[in-house]
Amino acid sequence: MPITINKLDAQEILDSRGNPTVRVYIELSDGSISAASVPSGASTGANEAVELRDGGSRYGGLGVQKAVHNVREEISPVLKGRSPFDQALLDQLMIDIDGTKNKGRLGANAILGCSMAIARAAARACQQPLYRYLGGSAAVRLPVPCMNIVNGGEHADNSVDFQEFMAIPLGAPSFSEGLRYVAETFHALKSLLKSEGLATSVGDEGGFAPNFGSNEAAIESIIQAIETAGYRPGEDIAIGLDSAANSFCEDLEKNYDLKWSGRGAMSSEELIELSGEWIQKYPIVLWEDPLAEKDWNGFKAFTERFGDKIEVVGDDIFVTNTNYIQRGIDNNTANSSLIKLNQIGTVSEAANAVRLCRNAGWRAFHSHRSGETEDCFLADFAVAMDSGHLKTGSASRGERLVKYNRLLEIERELDDAAEYYWQ
Repeated sequence: MPITINKLDAQEILDSRGNPTVRVYIELSDGSISAASVPSGASTGANEAVELRDGGSRYGGLGVQKAVHNVREEISPVLKGRSPFDQALLDQLMIDIDGTKNKGRLGANAILGCSMAIARAAARACQQPLYRYLGGSAAVRLPVPCMNIVNGGEHADNSVDFQEFMAIPLGAPSFSEGLRYVAETFHALKSLLKSEGLATSVGDEGGFAPNFGSNEAAIESIIQAIETAGYRPGEDIAIGLDSAANSFCEDLEKNYDLKWSGRGAMSSEELIELSGEWIQKYPIVLWEDPLAEKDWNGFKAFTERFGDKIEVVGDDIFVTNTNYIQRGIDNNTANSSLIKLNQIGTVSEAANAVRLCRNAGWRAFHSHRSGETEDCFLADFAVAMDSGHLKTGSASRGERLVKYNRLLEIERELDDAAEYYWQ
């Protein structure tokens, strides 16, 4: 008999910030049970799919009991009896049940939890690893780990304006060696910070969050740590940045205030000029959200000036949504899009966003969220989509390391078939 869905259930669990999120369970007719847990972001774009929160006083209004109810009472009855192998169809059914443009009625957290659980259950029923089920036999490329080793902005309580400073082991021969490169750099940075009397506590994504004297000082410390670990900046390990410019642009359009470092107010043009100085001075190969989500003209100007030198990634401006990504492609707004599963709300839609990027000659950069769980779905998804790089935090905090460790497992499974390269 064909395998079908018996039921979907859900419960409220806690994410890495101690806030509620959704875990979905799926039971198939063969008796197997699979589960998936949904991450949550702090730095979010205005057009992201909507997390459904309960409001009120419970958990400070962040409870997800409504989303749990929607899985049980609205989604499960419609999907019961259907084949778990029809991922795109089931995802579309949930979108139709919700009936809104932003998944705000059922909640993107409810829908994504079901979507991820369905994919995992189907892979298990096929006796395949998730990356193979989603990506087919061509899924052999391990992503370059863009490790966030310094946190700032809204992910830390410090004097750094930009949200993420990443070490990127683009010169490593394999994923496991690349992970070693940046993990050793992480530990070298910790020793360096200690020697300078700076704090070695970590931010939401596991990177260090000291009070540097300037934003530039954060980059220079990372470069020193790379060298201390025995690697060559720009050859073995390069730098990636995530400005998360929404966080210091109140109108989200063109007026910026580097408030945490004290650098002060800047126009879009001045911020681009500053970026140019850094790109010339430091081995930067990737820059995410250098401008705010409504600053389409600024993004375009940045890409026209630097897009032939570095990867310019749109996150809040595109929100893993093919409509916004297509607008970006048409207007040369960037040359890469961040891909976040919970930003769009289904596995199928995230995969479609990757395909759109690839067909346009863009790159797709997979990402976790600042509020994560111990679910390693992202690791398999990144391999399945063959996008070549991802960010999933630093070399600390278990909810980050579980993704890296899953990628090590996949590399071991692939053995000699495993591929690893930056471009």
